[in-house]
Amino acid sequence: PAAVAAGAAAREAGFEGRILMIAEEPETPYRRPPLSKEYLAGELDAAALPVRSSEFLDEHGIELMLGTRVVRIDERAGEVVLGDGGRIAYGKLVLATGGRPRRLPGVEHERVVYLRTVADADLLAKRLRRGTPLAVLGAGFIGCEVAACARKLGVEVTLLEMADVPLQRVLGDRFGAIIGDVHRDAGVDLRTGERVESVTPTGDGLLVTTDRGRIECGLLLVATGLLPNVELAEGTGIRCANGILVDEHCRTSAPDVFAAGDVAAHLHPLHNGHIRVEHYDNALKQGAVAGRNLVAPDPQPYAEPHWFWSDVYEHNLQVLGLPQPDAEVVVRGSLDDRRFSAWTLTRDGTIAAVLTMNRAKDIVAAKRLMARRTPVTPDALRDESTDLRQLSRT
Repeated sequence: PAAVAAGAAAREAGFEGRILMIAEEPETPYRRPPLSKEYLAGELDAAALPVRSSEFLDEHGIELMLGTRVVRIDERAGEVVLGDGGRIAYGKLVLATGGRPRRLPGVEHERVVYLRTVADADLLAKRLRRGTPLAVLGAGFIGCEVAACARKLGVEVTLLEMADVPLQRVLGDRFGAIIGDVHRDAGVDLRTGERVESVTPTGDGLLVTTDRGRIECGLLLVATGLLPNVELAEGTGIRCANGILVDEHCRTSAPDVFAAGDVAAHLHPLHNGHIRVEHYDNALKQGAVAGRNLVAPDPQPYAEPHWFWSDVYEHNLQVLGLPQPDAEVVVRGSLDDRRFSAWTLTRDGTIAAVLTMNRAKDIVAAKRLMARRTPVTPDALRDESTDLRQLSRT
């Protein structure tokens, strides 16, 4: 997504030269969010996955070189080196190399799987349709979404998380506990504060040993996070630290090289220091900024607040900004009914972050309030009679 957005933005900014996108995966650039939800459940066809249609790519003159691996960047020559030894010259370069799942050390088995690509999703879907009992290691977004999808397919699911609640790093204890209750209500065996010690193949499955006991399953999904693919940058001396470091304009420390998407650790104007965000909306918007700044004489910063979402069962979660799990929040709506928004305010009363559960309209208003830096009071937010849309217009 970041690469497609960069190419389109460069073209729309007036660039008339060649735009070539090189990708190791053989598929036309596609959206990953459905892989753990609608696509995995069989509710979305593969034809609906592409980020942009082939007609759009043709109209914007974006060439695709798929199934091709870049192994090195030759900065001095201004070339990328391909796996077969071939070389392709560049004038400007965008690194949108994304990331790869963090692997379980010392365990390689066909029943231990990961979810990042369409091929991964196809394999996982095939196993789930057989009714294979599933254990999921990691209750982040991918782990929670796959667990929910598997339960809807009637699969027995055990969800293991070392933290005290699911999604603790993003939501904190209070709201993470609500997600935990949602999974337990759906029949998931959710085990928190539990550490996996070993995974052993058995005759027809796996034996997962934790610090609290043993779990037998037919399939183990490891969903313990993403490692940014920084190897190409590290080979050139481009600065990296939990991703490829870029400035507010998405430019790396190397001339004519930009980075965007999951791999980019971005100097965001709204936050202190570099942050790396692994979400689809960020990839699209950050990629577009990088593509524009490649060719425009007046570089613009990427300064929008981050926004991301997740769907588990019938529940929709959305987050705007970067919530601080320990910060005080103002709750609007009902936690018991699982229809609420939680607002984090700055000292001057403007909005720092918003989390919503089944209240998408609150996010729409929050985006306007945050963009205009409109101050709001805790009492106004708690009061359901307060028209947030009207506030955002003032």
